[in-house]
Amino acid sequence: MTASRELPTATTMVLDIVSAEERLYSGKVRRVCITGANGELGIFPRHSALLTSIRPGIVRFIPVDSNEEDYLYVSGGMLEVQPGGVIVLADTAMRCEDIDEEAAREAKRRAEDVMRNSVLYTDRDEAHAVLLQAMAQLAVVEKARKKRGKRNGG
Repeated sequence: MTASRELPTATTMVLDIVSAEERLYSGKVRRVCITGANGELGIFPRHSALLTSIRPGIVRFIPVDSNEEDYLYVSGGMLEVQPGGVIVLADTAMRCEDIDEEAAREAKRRAEDVMRNSVLYTDRDEAHAVLLQAMAQLAVVEKARKKRGKRNGG
């Protein structure tokens, strides 16, 4: 039986995170945090039904076999919450090890430059979207780095 087919309990729920390219996570969790259209959402087992778009950012979740949060980057998409589970349908999603940190830093730098210097609102709006994505990717990398440091006694 796959993790996504297991039944949730009163203290767990099933989380599926998928993008057009692949399924990044499927398993039982105790909590999910994600940025929805109207702000940060904390989802616990038996949460009421919800359907919303998601913003570029970090998906934080606690697998049942761990006491530490795991992190994934999502560029946007949709979130569906049912009493027993959560489905994240991401436009793009990446694990920390798949994020090119240097490229994200460069994208952030270029976006900040465009936002400072462009006179066109359309250029600044597009740069702002790129900036949010780059900042979210860098936040995932930093959180994973801190998590590794804790595990290694740092």
